[in-house]
Amino acid sequence: MADYLLEIGTEEIPAKFMPTALEQLKKFAKERIEERRISFGSIQTMGTPRRMALLVYDIAPREEDVKEEVKGPAKKAAFAPDGSLTKAGEGFARSQGVASNELIIKDTGKGEYVYAMHEVKGKPTKEVLPEIVVQIIGDLSFPKPMRWANKEMRFARPIRWLVSLLDKEIIPVEIEGLRAGNLTRGHRVLGQEKITITEPSRYIKQLEENFVMADQGKRHDECWRQIQEAAKTVGGEVEYDEELLDEVTYLLEWPTAVMGEFDQAYLEMPVEVIITPMREHQRYFPVRNDKGELLNRFITLRNGDDKHLEVVKSGNEKVLRARLADARFFWEEDKKRNLAENLPKLKKVIFQEELGTLAQKTERVKALVESLALLLELPENVRCAAIRAAELAKADLTTNMVYEFPELQGIMGRYYALLSGETEEVALAVKEHYQPRFAGDEIPSEIVGALVGIADKADTVAGCFAAGIEPTGSQDPYALRRQAMGICLTLIGHSLEIDLAGLLKMALSKYQDILSEDKIGEETLAKLMEFFRARVKNILADKGYSFDVSEAVLGVEYGLLTTTLMRAEALSRMKDDECFGEMLTSFTRAYNIAKKARDIEVKPEFLTEPAEKELYHAIVACEGRVAEKKVQQEYEDAIKELSALTGPINAFFDAVMVMAEDDKVRNNRLGLLRRITKLTQEVGDLSKITIS
Repeated sequence: MADYLLEIGTEEIPAKFMPTALEQLKKFAKERIEERRISFGSIQTMGTPRRMALLVYDIAPREEDVKEEVKGPAKKAAFAPDGSLTKAGEGFARSQGVASNELIIKDTGKGEYVYAMHEVKGKPTKEVLPEIVVQIIGDLSFPKPMRWANKEMRFARPIRWLVSLLDKEIIPVEIEGLRAGNLTRGHRVLGQEKITITEPSRYIKQLEENFVMADQGKRHDECWRQIQEAAKTVGGEVEYDEELLDEVTYLLEWPTAVMGEFDQAYLEMPVEVIITPMREHQRYFPVRNDKGELLNRFITLRNGDDKHLEVVKSGNEKVLRARLADARFFWEEDKKRNLAENLPKLKKVIFQEELGTLAQKTERVKALVESLALLLELPENVRCAAIRAAELAKADLTTNMVYEFPELQGIMGRYYALLSGETEEVALAVKEHYQPRFAGDEIPSEIVGALVGIADKADTVAGCFAAGIEPTGSQDPYALRRQAMGICLTLIGHSLEIDLAGLLKMALSKYQDILSEDKIGEETLAKLMEFFRARVKNILADKGYSFDVSEAVLGVEYGLLTTTLMRAEALSRMKDDECFGEMLTSFTRAYNIAKKARDIEVKPEFLTEPAEKELYHAIVACEGRVAEKKVQQEYEDAIKELSALTGPINAFFDAVMVMAEDDKVRNNRLGLLRRITKLTQEVGDLSKITIS
């Protein structure tokens, strides 16, 4: 067994490309090697800004031999009645290079056919690898690939060198005129320009000797260790920031932490105003004391050794000082005017070409918030606060600070609202209405922010669908999936009984002045509901509900999300109960017979048999009890009430012929069964439930 190394040396690849690219490299390598029937022990991928590396350990010396079957003509076409080969049979044997007595006959289930068997000898691995490597590199995809010089190939960044080694032997790989060898490069400043890799097992060590920490996992841990150690030198600590740490890991090859500081006077600004330029623009880690208060310190990571750190420190401080000076200027300028004074500027900001300006969006959101508050019968003070928050929600988008640092939208809105004399309730809603901003983020903490957030997101999603802007598999420029999920999570989190269909219909109606009736009609609403159904399905899956339970609750009306979750929970708890299983058997039989029935009308005067009369009275009584349990949202008890129908249903089937000759009697009995099906749909579509 041998080890194989492939290194793709490039110009600096964007940090955010790397995790996915390395996952692809491992996946495609595994698939391509297995396709060629070459066994191996394990695969490791590594990456720095200037290289992507693949290490395949314990790779077999050759492909496994394989036997191939080639299907020929049918037996009756290949052999004459006397057993001799026909011309068709002889032609097949000749084309396959086998003797007539080497042909075999197999029954395929569709008749007997003639087959020729071949044993294909596996090729040596070193002969196969060049083709595999070219395929692997060609398989890799990037968000923004580029071409260089006069090359046709696309890659994240120009490829400058290739290493391809099977133990100590160079495997000849050529891409766009670039031939692989055994020469790599060290750190751009500290390492050697040319390093001869002696064998794959020495690769990591030889790079480390040239100031390249190739293993991103080790580099990640080393970055975090140094950051923590640096913070301790000033009695501080750094909050773990996985996203920033991952990005920094792929920005350097040899990390060295550097502590910097800035003028303490800047701490008078909101902490977000200080942290955002640090994190988003400079990739610095802010330092806090043991009380969580921000210190006038930051930590950055240098791509190099610990020499001349004072120069590095001074340079980073200078850059941050300029950023913070700009931020303070924006802060002071924005404070000179009331937040509401920014509202007229929204008339000049386009929300979306067909959907008007942000000023128009603000008016729609205000109207929708008021409708929702009235629907929920909220107190007058809450309704007024929500309308005011909706009015101010986008006002900070025209401020200097948010124009420069878009990440601070909403956050600055809260600060400016408080400075303008708005209540904490309104100010908090201005900040939180954007939430959840990403997967795992918190929903708005108070009902005012929840209402504004729901209305704002519903306006965006409904408007985009009406304008024909719908997410595709790879494109979602308006983040409609995230916004729809945000609506659902907020409704659930605040236990708001707002029907999704009603909410979306209201949101569409607010566009009647700028969009035609056909764009905001039932067809668009149906598309929206199907779109939201997928989001609700994801929520059910995330909460651990099985596929059949999810399909059951989504198979009927699911617009009231808190109720939908209650029904899912009740079905999950009850589906393994013995009584439920018996009930399901009876209901399934009723469902299958009656699913083509037109209506559920039952006329008592056409009930002739005692068993059907008993079932009718049992259904009527059960409908009342289930309706009561539904009002009380006690769905487990509702299922137990439904279980009481098992006996009457079974007795009905034992004693009565449903498909009677008399049309009136037959339709009456089918209506009886349809009524049972409709009753069970108060809980879910039980035909979707599977019992093991």
